Amino acid sequence: MKKIILVLMISLMGISVQAQEKKNKNAKYDIEVNGNCDMCKKRIEKAALSVKGVKSAVWHADHQDMHLILDETKCSIDQVHQAVAKVGHDTDKVKASDEAYDNLHGCCKFDRKQ
Repeated sequence: MKKIILVLMISLMGISVQAQEKKNKNAKYDIEVNGNCDMCKKRIEKAALSVKGVKSAVWHADHQDMHLILDETKCSIDQVHQAVAKVGHDTDKVKASDEAYDNLHGCCKFDRKQ
């Protein structure tokens, strides 16, 4: 009898763990992205929207942040960080390569954090 109860408890724990890992189809994130102007805004938003699963991306120059809505079953927030860094803009998690940063227009070159 004890073995049956133990098996049932382990089964229930497994089911509850699976329920916690459910991916959100409308997950909202705010990430820090460095930039300066409207050209930066277009480039940053275009890079974020190029990631399959990103539904909305709005970058705000005054706050240096981007508001995202994405489908976690299709992409991850890390993929968005990588896409934005690839076009030359640093995020709070991923720094753009020096080559990508150097390719930015003169007015788009923000002060990089060391």
